[in-house]
Amino acid sequence: MPDRSTKTSDKSMPTLAGELYDLVRAYAKQETIEPIKGLGRYAAFGVVGSFMVGIGVVLLGIGLLRALQTETGETFDGGWSWAPYLLTLLACGPRRRRAR
Repeated sequence: MPDRSTKTSDKSMPTLAGELYDLVRAYAKQETIEPIKGLGRYAAFGVVGSFMVGIGVVLLGIGLLRALQTETGETFDGGWSWAPYLLTLLACGPRRRRAR
């Protein structure tokens, strides 16, 4: 069995440097670019989902407003015609969280 410690390499120094460069480049690509592509896909689904939820909230708000305007009879007629808008804004508006 030949002893590897005494065997000299058949490759020249520029060849070894080129192989090292290719190896480091492939490793960097594998560990940085590919995970970023996966992260981009994940972020794209989040943006699309947020957009869809936003559309849903707007449509629910319009539905609530129309329900308050039509299904409450004469409750919000005359001087109280602004009340359905306020109630809808309060129902669909952002929530404040209390500090603990």
